[in-house]
Amino acid sequence: MVIADSYTRGMTMKLGPKGQVVIPKQIRDRLGLEPGDRVTVEQAGDAVRVARAAMAGDLRGALPPSDLDPLEILRKERSRDRAREDRRA
Repeated sequence: MVIADSYTRGMTMKLGPKGQVVIPKQIRDRLGLEPGDRVTVEQAGDAVRVARAAMAGDLRGALPPSDLDPLEILRKERSRDRAREDRRA
């Protein structure tokens, strides 16, 4: 929808007393943003970029599956640390 894109791209918003800006509904709907969602705000040159914040659930599956047990990895690391400490003593 070209009309909506040009309308939201050129929209001028008023900055509120606490620095707040309302994200237009058309943009919120397209991005699936809902009240309570977290966003990141960063400076991009002389502009401000607002993006959906990555949540822990969004990261699920980001790493390849592993057969290693995280608890066993920690136990082995701790065992190596203890051995290193014993050698120093």
